[in-house]
Amino acid sequence: MAIQRIYAVYFSATGTTEKVVCSIANQIGAALKVSVQTINFTLPGARKEHHTFKKGDVVIFGTPVYAGRIPNILLPYIQGSFTGNDALAIPVVLYGNRNYDDALIELRNVLFENGFIPVAGAAFIGEHSFSKTLAANRPDAQDMAIAERFTAQIVEKIQNLIATPIEPVLVNGSDPIRPRYIPRDLQGNPVNILEVKPKTNDTCVKCGLCVEVCPMGSIDSADPSNVPRACIKCCACVKKCPTAAKYNDDEKFLEHRHVLEKGYARRAEPELFL
Repeated sequence: MAIQRIYAVYFSATGTTEKVVCSIANQIGAALKVSVQTINFTLPGARKEHHTFKKGDVVIFGTPVYAGRIPNILLPYIQGSFTGNDALAIPVVLYGNRNYDDALIELRNVLFENGFIPVAGAAFIGEHSFSKTLAANRPDAQDMAIAERFTAQIVEKIQNLIATPIEPVLVNGSDPIRPRYIPRDLQGNPVNILEVKPKTNDTCVKCGLCVEVCPMGSIDSADPSNVPRACIKCCACVKKCPTAAKYNDDEKFLEHRHVLEKGYARRAEPELFL
């Protein structure tokens, strides 16, 4: 099958999804001698455009996993703003070491419904947004080596395609999609952390970086300690603050983080589907 364009398309608040998606896209582009274009819809201003693809395109499409699903704030945008027209797609999800649950099959299904043909898919692991120890520094060199081998398999599959597949690639997950994972406290009770927002300590120098990196545009540019709009707990502001001024101290949030760090400290491995 003749391939004309490669696209790396992603939401990546802390850079983990971007790292994997761009690596796969660039390696496919190099192998097929096709240029790679990037569509980064992490920031609010980037989520205003409709993107249309066509047969002969390959789209590596990545999102993080929130509560075992595509982030609910992104789902309507992905459903309404990307048209495939038989472009090939590789859905990729990044999760923080607990589980990706139904996120990959959900993304695959949405892309297929939008006219893409998913021919491969993968679930990789990235450092958890809540934590600096859960899947710390992942995706790491071992993950990226797996991504490189996966890319070689994708290229071989694409080169051997005689016609556009009719059905999407088989991936793990439940269909119909299950409800989202519910956060728990130390006693196993459900906790609601939807309204939790980061706080700011006195080391803040008002550099404005947190305002720039917030994917919801939720932080007040005049007063970075003020978060008047919704927070999705991506923790980009916490992890990227140069003076460690952003933090969370909500008791239930911290309990849930402890539950995750204690219960999912093992090394989860990427899962690949072709």
